[in-house]
Amino acid sequence: MQVRPAELTDATEIANIYNAEVLGSIATFDLVPRSLEDQLHWLQERSGAFACVVAEDDRQVIGWASLSPYRPKPAYSTSVENSIYVDRDHHGEGVGNALLGQLMTIADDHGFHSVFARIIDGQPASVELHRKHGFVEIGIEREVGRKFGRWHDVLLMQRLATTTPPSAFQ
Repeated sequence: MQVRPAELTDATEIANIYNAEVLGSIATFDLVPRSLEDQLHWLQERSGAFACVVAEDDRQVIGWASLSPYRPKPAYSTSVENSIYVDRDHHGEGVGNALLGQLMTIADDHGFHSVFARIIDGQPASVELHRKHGFVEIGIEREVGRKFGRWHDVLLMQRLATTTPPSAFQ
């Protein structure tokens, strides 16, 4: 398995992995699958600090992860939110661990102080993965999303950087 920066040519495979979760799980609160055009636009916005990386096995994308701005106001510029999705046929193979490890390196390299994870209904495997990478539970948003005919809570986890932020953020 190799983890590398996502490319526009990965859009179809990224969308397929994501759309399986849109249609068949509560891993995301999206209700409508992403079109290829939407996925391409989303990927074009993911470079540099707001990166998207993919895990590839035998030239097939088997998972992806990204960093996104946490909130639009300038004071939040040192905080990001992560997303991780692994093809269902590759759960339990260490794909999420490799992806999150690479994302945390990118976050540290770009001087982000705080990385957030929002985990719907506290999925145990996702919680453990984030704990392994230094995230701690900081709260629960009660019944903030409705999918598949029922309300869902979101567990909020956070990882604080151990390094001093660049002077540009002070």
